[in-house]
Amino acid sequence: MKREEAIEVLETISELYPQKFDITERVANMLIPKLLEMDYRGVMAKLSDFAVRSPFPPTIGEIAVYQPEENHHLEQMKVWEAEAAEVSDEIRQRFMDKLRSLAEEKSDES
Repeated sequence: MKREEAIEVLETISELYPQKFDITERVANMLIPKLLEMDYRGVMAKLSDFAVRSPFPPTIGEIAVYQPEENHHLEQMKVWEAEAAEVSDEIRQRFMDKLRSLAEEKSDES
């Protein structure tokens, strides 16, 4: 979320709850950094739902929505799949033969 959007969230809460939520500079300085970490659209949707149910202003935790974290493992798997697609059939066959040979040696040792 951008700073302007964070300010809009606080102003919206103030407008929805005019007698119960005052935005002071101190409040803004405390809450804006936390709001910047969140997803604007998700927060506004959650705030809208909250306002329908509650006569009291929400805490930031009650309307918090964060972007999902990137799955770095999935990206690494895609890289490996792309690399594997470039390996020739001959090299794959040699690898499989060597793997089979190693498996047979290890099973003979048991």
